[in-house]
Amino acid sequence: MKVLKLIVVCFLAAGLMLFASNSFAKKAIVYGTTEKVIDMDPANAYDFHTWEIFYNIYQGLLRYPPGKTNLVPGLAKSYSISADGKEYTFKLREGVKFSDGTPFDAQAVKWSLDRVIALKGDPSWLVTDFVDHVEVVDKYTVKYVLKNPVAYFPSLVASVPYYPVNPNIYPQDKIIRDPSELKGGKLVGLGPYKVTSFKRDQEIVLDANPNFYGEKPQNDRVVIRYFADATTMRLALEKGEVDFVFKTLNPSDIKDLEKSSKVLTIKAQGPYIRYICFLTDTPPWNDKVLRQAVAAAVNRSQLIEKVFLGQNAPLYSMVPNGMWSHTNAFRAVYGADGNLKKARELLASRGYTKSNPLTFDFWYTPSHYGDTEVDIAAVLKNQLEATGVMKVNVKSAEWAAYRDNWSNKVMPVWLLGWYPDYIDPDNYTAAFAGTAGSKGLGIHFSNPKWDAKFVEGQTVTDMEKRAIIYQDIQQWWTDEVPTCPLFQGTLYLFTQKDIRGIMLSPTLQFNYGPIHRVN
Repeated sequence: MKVLKLIVVCFLAAGLMLFASNSFAKKAIVYGTTEKVIDMDPANAYDFHTWEIFYNIYQGLLRYPPGKTNLVPGLAKSYSISADGKEYTFKLREGVKFSDGTPFDAQAVKWSLDRVIALKGDPSWLVTDFVDHVEVVDKYTVKYVLKNPVAYFPSLVASVPYYPVNPNIYPQDKIIRDPSELKGGKLVGLGPYKVTSFKRDQEIVLDANPNFYGEKPQNDRVVIRYFADATTMRLALEKGEVDFVFKTLNPSDIKDLEKSSKVLTIKAQGPYIRYICFLTDTPPWNDKVLRQAVAAAVNRSQLIEKVFLGQNAPLYSMVPNGMWSHTNAFRAVYGADGNLKKARELLASRGYTKSNPLTFDFWYTPSHYGDTEVDIAAVLKNQLEATGVMKVNVKSAEWAAYRDNWSNKVMPVWLLGWYPDYIDPDNYTAAFAGTAGSKGLGIHFSNPKWDAKFVEGQTVTDMEKRAIIYQDIQQWWTDEVPTCPLFQGTLYLFTQKDIRGIMLSPTLQFNYGPIHRVN
């Protein structure tokens, strides 16, 4: 009899556990991607996917609501601007705690910004180009003192390098790569989620943060699964092993999935762009004529059709299509589909011939931007060599080494992509051709005339005058060619049919909180 009672009790307990497990599973969302995380540190991380995770585990003084482009209060309740536009004073929320329970205050804001400035990581220019220093006014009031007035400074405050981190957890003088390097071994933030498990290139588990001051997520957990290739990820979606996939599927997969009745398609014109970079302060690429020759040889339409089955849009400026001030500057100078005759003439003016071709290494990274990257490099190699006066040696490196390569001036010419830090033409121009931003990306372009123009564009508040400034810069770009724009991407996300709440924003701030499953 006792044995029977024990069996019944065990059976009931197992049933309750199974019910609880299934109930929890319904509120857990599984997300598949081929992206990779880099340094888990806001002071140094500078890639789309790592920032995406930071949007969900940290927060700024200002923030974008899911799917929106208007800034609203975040960790700050309000802010004021001085008459000269050089001082921004933020009143912080009181009683806010980090996910480990540590109180948040103005000192944490100042400490975090001072740390970004001191460590000089890849995105530090987003602070150092604009901020002179930060002052603690009182426990819940902080002041940013700028070098010059900046028309879009609130957008900068909403970007990752401005996110406060816990001074008790992060080392002051060291960039951390993995959570294991932190005191306590865990990422401690102020956002709607906390990291409970981190297995690099395999899986990251985010659980709802019980200390979050704001609206609670509509799911209890987000599991991010990392796939080595797009084909495996697509199979996982079709088998129901993941709830949605985002970045990056092969063009053929996208074409097939758009026709599928088993999944839902979410599509949006993205503000992300792709381009060729040059090491502009080192021979031979310090000669703008050679950079012009590359720009003349590029056939964007052919590239997009061959590699992406027409799923992206040609780009003839670093300022993306649809953004105010955009012009098709490169199309006007070099033609819609390239100009091989012009490329040959430019190369000939520098002594290059069929018997004496311009020979150089052209680099790409094989997985960071998806499986198509090798194809982009191959098509561009063929286009450049079609001049008969260029010989291109294609080389590759994984993302971490790739970043080191541009920092160490290893790569003379290379492919790169840009996801905006803030939605403004300045972020598509000064980031590449301003002295500080250009150095951070390994381009090393520096021109006092350009720097003065960027400062003018940043400080002028009249939108018509700002548009003229950036139109001028786009025209200058066709002459100096510090980078060569290629195409603008279209965002594709595919979900199971019971998933709701996914909102893609032009800011590319992808929030996990609204995502949920319906019956």
